[in-house]
Amino acid sequence: MQLLNAINFSFPLLASTTETADSSMVLAAVLLSLVVIYLASKVGGELSNRIGLPAVLGELVGGVIVGISVFHLLVFPEAGTDSSGSLIISFLQSTAGLSPQAADGVFTAQSEVISVLAELGVIILLFEIGLESNLKDLMAVGIQATIVAVVGVVAPFTAGTVGLMTLFGVGAVPAIFAGAALTATSIGITSKVLSEIGRLNSKEGQIILGAAVIDDVLGIIVLAVVASLAKDGEVDVTKVIYLIISATAFLVGAILLGNIFNKSFIAIVDRLKTRGELVIPAFIFAFIMAYLAAVVQLEAILGAFAAGLVLEETDKRKELQKQVIPIADMLVPIFFVVVGAKTDLGVLNPAIPSNREGLVMATFLILVAIFGKVITGLTVFGQPQINRLAIGVGMIPRGEVGLVFAGVGAASGALSKPLGAAIIMMVILTTFLAPPLLRFVFPDTEKATEKEQLILDGASAPSLTIETPQLLVSKSHDSSSLESETDSRES
Repeated sequence: MQLLNAINFSFPLLASTTETADSSMVLAAVLLSLVVIYLASKVGGELSNRIGLPAVLGELVGGVIVGISVFHLLVFPEAGTDSSGSLIISFLQSTAGLSPQAADGVFTAQSEVISVLAELGVIILLFEIGLESNLKDLMAVGIQATIVAVVGVVAPFTAGTVGLMTLFGVGAVPAIFAGAALTATSIGITSKVLSEIGRLNSKEGQIILGAAVIDDVLGIIVLAVVASLAKDGEVDVTKVIYLIISATAFLVGAILLGNIFNKSFIAIVDRLKTRGELVIPAFIFAFIMAYLAAVVQLEAILGAFAAGLVLEETDKRKELQKQVIPIADMLVPIFFVVVGAKTDLGVLNPAIPSNREGLVMATFLILVAIFGKVITGLTVFGQPQINRLAIGVGMIPRGEVGLVFAGVGAASGALSKPLGAAIIMMVILTTFLAPPLLRFVFPDTEKATEKEQLILDGASAPSLTIETPQLLVSKSHDSSSLESETDSRES
């Protein structure tokens, strides 16, 4: 209780909540929400894995089932739901004596806490992905990744905007907003799937990852421009220039920092003797980088990813990866389940007249969203053996990034209800299609997984080429054959 009172002092939202409800009710609601989230993620992930699909897809579907679309166990105010629409709040009212007067305050605080934990989960995910990625490999595909990212922004944005204006008679501002939503790429979902299928450090994976990072930066700039256009009717050129300069300076600065910070980080860690001597300083650095990214109006996840790239160059990388994994296992599922829970599949119901126009526009947006990204693989040059289709498919999911665009558009009032529904449907389908499609376009994934399992089981496989040594290190701590394969690759 003392801890909750301290938190309430720091966060006015929770303080206002406890004016009408005991803080123990807020804690109870959060704990029940976490139970629902972990059950949904585990059951969904296991079922998805058993049928040969990435676990992240099961976590997303699990979120949809417990969320606003089905059971209403995990719902949020931004979906237009109040405490009466939450089964968790109803359960507390019937079993724990939560009063109807306090229900709205508890519901608001519970939703805010879970949303913050979800944001923290995606920050941890991108930090973990940064640790599994190789900075030199990303720089090696930098030009190709940049071209893929630029085409992946320009092609769907142009096709979507022009198509909506000419085919559907949509006004310029809402059409531009919808076109901007088509530019997004969910680095969190794509990188998680690539990691699960053992392709994160393949040439294709590195190009996808690099392009997704650049895509997010370009997407932030596009979002700022469009939001300014929707709000003021004109573009703030000064703000656009500021975003371009700050984004470039941040990413370049993070790369240069790696060469300076590595030795200092190791020296500090070696002097620490108490528990968490490695992982706590690493998270301090990651959170500082995420904070700096947010301060310069970039996404915090880009800062966390940059921090992971910097620490990947240190001698403590393997040990740090092992310590980060259990933390990620606790927080990352919250993010994916929440993304699914906030997805309202009600917009797919053709029986509602207002949805029919949205369904037609959604079909158009989905086609543009898929083909606008798939063609990016054709722009890769100088790699005759590379899987260009896999690169294009890896850029398809819009995920939480697309939901941000849709949310900003709805809040600005620039989007009509049918167009808003069409954007949400595009985000839903591209998010759910990408994971199974990625497995399909990597036909030798099962073979690669079998090779990895041989090594994890201690089998002798001296001739195997391991494409994802960092991922394997995280799964096996004692395999000597794994260490030899990793060392040979790094040398």
